[in-house]
Amino acid sequence: MTDFYSAVEAALLEANPAAKCERARRLAVERSTDLAGPVDNGRILPLDDPGRPAQPLLVDPRRLERRSSATAEGRIRLLHAFAHIEFNAINIALDAVYRFRGLPPEFIHDWLSVARDEADHFELLAAELEARGSCYGAFPAHRGLWDMVCKTRSDPLLRMALVPRVMEARGLDVTPAMIRRFRQAGDDAAVHILEVIYRDEIGHVLIGNRWFEWLCRERGLDAVTTFRELVDLHLDGRLRGPFNRQGRLEAGFAAAELDALESMARGG
Repeated sequence: MTDFYSAVEAALLEANPAAKCERARRLAVERSTDLAGPVDNGRILPLDDPGRPAQPLLVDPRRLERRSSATAEGRIRLLHAFAHIEFNAINIALDAVYRFRGLPPEFIHDWLSVARDEADHFELLAAELEARGSCYGAFPAHRGLWDMVCKTRSDPLLRMALVPRVMEARGLDVTPAMIRRFRQAGDDAAVHILEVIYRDEIGHVLIGNRWFEWLCRERGLDAVTTFRELVDLHLDGRLRGPFNRQGRLEAGFAAAELDALESMARGG
């Protein structure tokens, strides 16, 4: 692949959602057939704000209206919130590839496969929003996920700890309840999409867990102790519960660690 990292950078800077999705897919396909290590061109932008459309308007999370699954409008707003998460997730996966160089080729393959999945998720949600007379960008959103990406861009260990293992793993905790709410509303189309996303996100968090543990081994660190120290340092020791134990076990968390995390979430 010619100038691989420039192509990843271009995907990150792409503001058009459809074009970003296509770039992410193309990178994943081309990289899967190119087994040689990419040449590092040395250029790494900070990317405080990657490419995105002018809408949605980004606001403080506290300004967002409460969304209910009880009404058609509320379900559209919930699907829009999921679409925003998935759009951000494309950039998050691409940024891991772009920023953290010198890691094994499997790291690149893993995170490009995640970017491809997230592009698929976003387009499922965007199409469903349009089928309901809405679109991505119709409602305000926030940039909390990307703020955490910016805070963790200095170290892949920190990124793997706080983005896949905290923020994305939180999606495993809350999505099953959201699926139940849509099912109770008789919204089968939304249930199907969220079930696809949930299934794939287990694999994505598993990838994050695997690379966190790999980086800990490379540095001679205990993974459980290191994670707790990073949560204490960067999140004031706070984790949000309750946890979806089954989903997290499938995503690579050990039962003993989940016990410890649940104690942290309770303030223990």
